[in-house]
Amino acid sequence: MVPDPESTRATLAGFGESGLTEAGLGEAALLLASLDQPGVPLARYRDHLASLAGAAGQSSADDPGAALRQVIAGEFGYEGDRKTYDDPQNANLIRVIDRRKGLPVALGILYIQTARALGLEACGLNFPNHFLIRVQGDGGRAIVDPFNGGVSLDARALRDLLAHFQGETATLTQAHYSDVSDLDILLRLQNNIKLRLLRDGKLEPALQVIRDMRLLAPGIPSLLREEGLLLARKGERRAAIGCLRDFLTRDNIREPERVDVARVLQVLESQLN
Repeated sequence: MVPDPESTRATLAGFGESGLTEAGLGEAALLLASLDQPGVPLARYRDHLASLAGAAGQSSADDPGAALRQVIAGEFGYEGDRKTYDDPQNANLIRVIDRRKGLPVALGILYIQTARALGLEACGLNFPNHFLIRVQGDGGRAIVDPFNGGVSLDARALRDLLAHFQGETATLTQAHYSDVSDLDILLRLQNNIKLRLLRDGKLEPALQVIRDMRLLAPGIPSLLREEGLLLARKGERRAAIGCLRDFLTRDNIREPERVDVARVLQVLESQLN
């Protein structure tokens, strides 16, 4: 069965209302991917996720990180796309599965989904600039880098990675080990697509990505702000004003953002006169 965009978005909105189950991460990522791959049946991609779990379940590795690495990077040949890192396909799970390569966060979804199917605890980490995951089971705990062949990282390797992205003075803290939610992972995935579309001047597709993110995360006001600012950039002043007014009614908005949006709103409203 080929998913149609309307029913797909209805399902995503349902996730936004009721929350994601642990088993829903891979499914939600496939549904998001299908919006950019209309007409592609999802059955074989769902079967592929099951195949990853089945193969990992047969692994004889002693620790959970090694089991995932042997199957996902080894047997199935997944790797980070270094040559065409900014290719939007690297953030679309359908194309990642087709091509066996992608961004850290897209590959991380495969690792997390596979680990959970094996009954392991798995989550994304709040590590900056480069998506990592933590996997834990009876065989121990591992911090895994999905982009670099599923290698497990110790504290020294994490410090080196942090220094690579943020400079030698960057300090590894406990916050870098904290969990992020599945919703945060999906938003990070879609944000990669949005940024690449904006870079290429594709404003309408970028706007749709933001709206799809809002389906998943209706309670995050910053997405409403992004939609309003992008509508203003496209010259759709009345729609932009509606979004930005709505944003200002939301709770838990940082004061600098509130001031900036109020200023933009004032300019847009003056342009209608």
